[in-house]
Amino acid sequence: MRIDLHTHSTVSDGTDTPAELITKAAAAGLDVVALTDHDTVDGLPEALAAGERVGIEVVDGLELSCSRGGQSVHLLAYGADATDGPLATEMAVVRDGRTGRLLPVLAKLATLGVPVTEEQVMAFVGSSPSVGRPHIADALVAAGHVADRKEAFDRFLADGGPAHVSRYTIDVARGIDLVHGAGGVAVIAHPWGRGREQVLPPDVLAELVAEQGLDGIEVDHQDHDLAARTALRRLADELGVIGTGSSDYHGTGKVDHDLGVNTTDPRTYARLIELQRQRAADRARARVGRMSG
Repeated sequence: MRIDLHTHSTVSDGTDTPAELITKAAAAGLDVVALTDHDTVDGLPEALAAGERVGIEVVDGLELSCSRGGQSVHLLAYGADATDGPLATEMAVVRDGRTGRLLPVLAKLATLGVPVTEEQVMAFVGSSPSVGRPHIADALVAAGHVADRKEAFDRFLADGGPAHVSRYTIDVARGIDLVHGAGGVAVIAHPWGRGREQVLPPDVLAELVAEQGLDGIEVDHQDHDLAARTALRRLADELGVIGTGSSDYHGTGKVDHDLGVNTTDPRTYARLIELQRQRAADRARARVGRMSG
């Protein structure tokens, strides 16, 4: 069984529709795929329908935009009820913040000599409920200012870059609580990718496990070299949490992130699903208790 637990569609910043993504996953020999679009599950119905057609199990996921100490942290949530009040409210605020920074970013790009218009950006948004930096990057590519998304981020859009504008994110500890409150399983995405080892060193990850009940960390990811993967796998074992493997597929939006390039062990996946079932059952019991109390 081949399992990929981190993918993105056009509903966030991928370049394949949910149905296209699932169809390609089947062609790549995958058996289980989690759709984890940023701060939304709007693509899930289409992905589930495609999964039924091609015989792939589609996992209900999302990637929550979080932070720690002002630095970006991404939190994968599996099986969380996205209609849960606190989680739904926070995701809406995050999406509004992402869209709200569009014009300030465009103003900075114009002063840097690489102008693109709002209309040019919106041409790449598609079915996404918010406008993200990857959409701005795509407009920069189309305008001939950069060769690809990576160059757009490296030169202009990355955190701390000359065109970066801060936006609202959720403190990662609160994010874990929100996911748990919605009956989901919380896994830190690519915790040591792109220099984040300084943001999420072992003691911080251990603290998140001890105090917030963090359920897992993404170990096998293209942003982790062999040394990072080895250390993270050892850490996951020491902390007793799930260690996943995923592609972080974005279609043509990310190179070297092909579907199935990293996968999750079936035993690990079974553990994740069992934990999610327990969370959902606990949440249901708590809801019944509140109603009868």
